[in-house]
Amino acid sequence: MQSLLGWPAILLMLLAGATARAADLPGPWVEMASDGGLDVRSVIASGMDCPKVVADGTALTSDRRGKADGDYPVQTCIAHAAASSRVITVDGLAAPALPSDIKRIVVIGDTGCRLEGNFTQDCNDPVKWPFATVARLAAARRPDLVIHVGDYYYRETACPDTKPGCAGSPYGDNWAVWQKDFFNPAAPLLASAPWVVRGNHEICSRGGHGWFRLLDPHPSTDRCMDTTPPYALRIGSLSLVLFDGSDADDRNADPAKMPIYRDQLRSALVDVPAHSWLLTHRPIWALLQGYDAKPGSTLNATEQAAIRDLVPAGLDMVLSGHVHDFTSYEFEPPRPAQLIVGEGGDVHDTISQPVNPGIVIDGVRVRRAFATTDYGYVVLHRVTQGWTGTVYSLTDEVLARCRLHGRQLACRSTAR
Repeated sequence: MQSLLGWPAILLMLLAGATARAADLPGPWVEMASDGGLDVRSVIASGMDCPKVVADGTALTSDRRGKADGDYPVQTCIAHAAASSRVITVDGLAAPALPSDIKRIVVIGDTGCRLEGNFTQDCNDPVKWPFATVARLAAARRPDLVIHVGDYYYRETACPDTKPGCAGSPYGDNWAVWQKDFFNPAAPLLASAPWVVRGNHEICSRGGHGWFRLLDPHPSTDRCMDTTPPYALRIGSLSLVLFDGSDADDRNADPAKMPIYRDQLRSALVDVPAHSWLLTHRPIWALLQGYDAKPGSTLNATEQAAIRDLVPAGLDMVLSGHVHDFTSYEFEPPRPAQLIVGEGGDVHDTISQPVNPGIVIDGVRVRRAFATTDYGYVVLHRVTQGWTGTVYSLTDEVLARCRLHGRQLACRSTAR
């Protein structure tokens, strides 16, 4: 072969292959780091250099996370910038930065395509797995911040031969799955604004190895962990507390995990400012939904036990996913509201338990509630007192409008 082509031709072929591999990689994105700064992240193929990142005129150094191997022939480059950075570029191209205050937030959740034994979804059908549509429409809303309440990774087992709708799909905790399940469909939304991230499929027994390589907001680690420390984000007047309940048992207060979670919540919820939100993938106070939900069963037993008597006066709302629909709960005092945004693409949960006022969850009565199972996303807008929320469908139709004022959360359908 060398005698026929010569080294110049071989070199051109190798360069062409490297260019093609680079073209398949996602563009850079920005996410909130656990210390409150900004991580400017890029995925590179093995042997590539990290891109040049500049924030407000200062060149930043990049660290590499993860060693390339058979499952992950890529590394993640992370350049850390101050949250106050106003102009960020990656190889000369603009990347998202934060405004001085957050006024418009896109919230999505539970976006991956389900492949779990015989429980399968048609990943090749953009109607039956609509995350790409959700991301495109949400990006057009020009958010200041994107909150993904979790579950990026769902392709855990092979597509059965009897299911043509997912034929050829990769599966397992590897780069091909993360690329298909998240980075490819999320591309326009990743380019639109900085992100806040966490989930529960991203534990070590599921998609955790990819999570820690690619998205985990804590300082670099090559070790997968099922419990990570909570952290707080203060962005202007927006106050968020991030809690990793990814491995919390839904139905029983796990005696091993509950003390750990309780200690974490005790420290995380001390001196939170007024009108703060707690972000955790599994809802703390909600009805369990779906085919296997027994009457009266609720979420999340472990978190409920861990947070009991620790809820501060400044906490207005818990923001979660996990249940694959949109549901809002307003409780009688003194409990914060619970908002669930889990309609981003995975198979819907049927509302097997109607969400009605008057039901009691963990000892407190629901005052107002609303639920819809349509796929879509949510946009939260800051107003003079609190926030308004708009629930959008896959056709960008407004499904419901909400108002959050303190702990009062009222959502109403717009259907006539």
